Amino acid sequence: MNQEEKYMREAIRQAKKAYALEEAPIGCVIVREGRIIARGYNRRNTEGNALAHAELSAIKKASKKTGDWRLEDCTMYVTLEPCQMCAGAIVQCRMKKVVIGSMNPKAGCAGSVLNLLQMPQFNHQVELVTGVLEEECSQMLSAFFRELREKKKRQDA
Repeated sequence: MNQEEKYMREAIRQAKKAYALEEAPIGCVIVREGRIIARGYNRRNTEGNALAHAELSAIKKASKKTGDWRLEDCTMYVTLEPCQMCAGAIVQCRMKKVVIGSMNPKAGCAGSVLNLLQMPQFNHQVELVTGVLEEECSQMLSAFFRELREKKKRQDA
């Protein structure tokens, strides 16, 4: 198993925590100098807060741990392609690299709908790797949303 898969497995572990809370299973870890310095998972419904995304939670923890809002020597591993809000935060904190499991054709902003991470107009561009453990990340999300639809059907019946 290579480094990218090793850390993506940790992000998947975080996503499973979200799944257990009946949240969309999105997880994230931030690595610096070969060590995980922050973890995060989706908690929007749990916290009743649109800002409670996995990436923002991990960025906040990483900044606290390093004592700096700049995360220039860090790599983020995230199970789903970041949305526009998270992609903006990733650029703002000057993350060196982002490794993505599954792309998000409906809302992704690292290449699907837009690519905010690599816009030459911004003062910072992020190195990007996609498709790491894609099948596993994608299947977890698909299973979650399938269960959600089935639950809703039962409630509506």
